[in-house]
Amino acid sequence: MTISAHPLVVRARELADGVLSPAAERVDQEGVPVSHIEAIRRSGLLGLNAPVAYGGSAAPAAVVRETAEILAGACCSTWFVQTQHHTPVLTLTKAELPVRERLLGPLARGELLSGVAYAHLRSYPRVPVRVRREGDGWRFHGTVPWYTGWGLNDVLLLAGVTEDDEALFAFVEAREQPGLRPSEPMRLAALTASRTVSLDLDGLRVAEDAVALRTPYEEWAATDRPKSRNANPAVFGITAAALALVDEEYAAPLRARTDDLRRRAYALADHPVPREHAQERLALRAEAFTLMRTATTAAVVTGGGRAMSVTARAQRLAREALFLLVQGQTAASRTAHLEQLAERAR
Repeated sequence: MTISAHPLVVRARELADGVLSPAAERVDQEGVPVSHIEAIRRSGLLGLNAPVAYGGSAAPAAVVRETAEILAGACCSTWFVQTQHHTPVLTLTKAELPVRERLLGPLARGELLSGVAYAHLRSYPRVPVRVRREGDGWRFHGTVPWYTGWGLNDVLLLAGVTEDDEALFAFVEAREQPGLRPSEPMRLAALTASRTVSLDLDGLRVAEDAVALRTPYEEWAATDRPKSRNANPAVFGITAAALALVDEEYAAPLRARTDDLRRRAYALADHPVPREHAQERLALRAEAFTLMRTATTAAVVTGGGRAMSVTARAQRLAREALFLLVQGQTAASRTAHLEQLAERAR
């Protein structure tokens, strides 16, 4: 079976063409609607990387990437809300704790939608969220700077650092409660529709049986760092959507370059040793950004003055491209990107 014929890829394309893409400009201005989330729940895409025994699909990496490209290219805001879900699923898949049996099935089947609140761990040794033991549970203190999907998610995977320098991840209900208060939704240059807030944590109590992962910080970081070195499939999705707006005479050479880059980037993503070829991965990631910016610029130029309307597809894609430049950014990926930009200017 080819990747394009895989049932999940077919469903993603049907969802993109029939639901997401036609409404994308409206969603960009008004916010991701509950109906979009319900459509994704019904599609089975929330169980992409979940074990079959729990109701998921355990899809190959190539299928996961293809569906991400399709959804991001159709409506980046909706893609961004639902993509948060896959990290909690993977976390539970690897866990051997009570919370796995309680939540993995509902998450895999799309009965629950999860968000994530852990990117702040990458700012270590600065610790925005501190966790302290209290009796048979834990207390969270601090601020989560970014949390996406507020009002859409059922649960969230919250992380902090303990006094023993452990990374601790636990599930909590995604609602205002004692010790957890959201900010007003943020107004962003792009993806305001994703319902992003910050979370103020003032002694939020979490029971021990809600903990999904507890490990020395450096061990967690060693597995997390390689993830941010690879090119993001959403970048290729935005690039493809932008090139669809450009006359084929000009789009064809950009599409050929993108296809070659995509092939090389995904070959490295599938390499059996994630820590190897770090610089090459970062270089390909930065090159993918460059092609995405070129493609979205070409779409805006093609659209002319009409592209300046906030409801213009080319302008929306250009703003979404700006967002992807910094989404999941680390010090290493930022440095590699800036070095490549400076080198091109020499």
